[in-house]
Amino acid sequence: MELRQAIADLAEVRGRLATVQRFDGYSGWAAIASGVVALGAGLVQYLIAPHPHTAAERHVYLSIWLTCLVFALALNYGAILAWRARNLGAQAAVQIRTVGMSIVPAIAAGGVITLALVARGLIDILPGMWCATYALGLFASRAMVPAHVIIVAVGFGGLASVLLLLPRTDPLAWFVMPVAFGLGQIAIGLIVRADAWPGRITTR
Repeated sequence: MELRQAIADLAEVRGRLATVQRFDGYSGWAAIASGVVALGAGLVQYLIAPHPHTAAERHVYLSIWLTCLVFALALNYGAILAWRARNLGAQAAVQIRTVGMSIVPAIAAGGVITLALVARGLIDILPGMWCATYALGLFASRAMVPAHVIIVAVGFGGLASVLLLLPRTDPLAWFVMPVAFGLGQIAIGLIVRADAWPGRITTR
């Protein structure tokens, strides 16, 4: 009985430590690469549908940015899976679960809301909603990333407020998503690379 209690206590300690420890599975290079992909997607939109108004142009808009999302998820979560393959210990498993519980709800919510807005033809709300849910995901995982990432999260939240609350903005304009997710992801990648946590040496 005492052994079982000791094991349970150890698991709890590991869980608590994981919430205050830096998660080493985040890749600065993957974040930067996904930001560059977003900048490229913005250029594509500029050439094809810089200010979508017609139904066809809005369909192109969705195609461009949902494709960009797929690439970004593949880059960032591919890097996390590669890290997990190299780190098979119990602590790594606890951190993966903690990261999943922190970020996945925001991603899932963003996906469901995206489907609902597209089904209702409310495409103009998408960029602001994407920024808002991403800001929530960053805030939720703030204990596991460098402290300065919170600045980027605040930036996403502020931009979400502008896009959602100011009616005269052009949320589907070609430069909105590159500025938000392109520069935002590059900033996050640079912060992770710089490794704001003192005393650590990293090759990420």
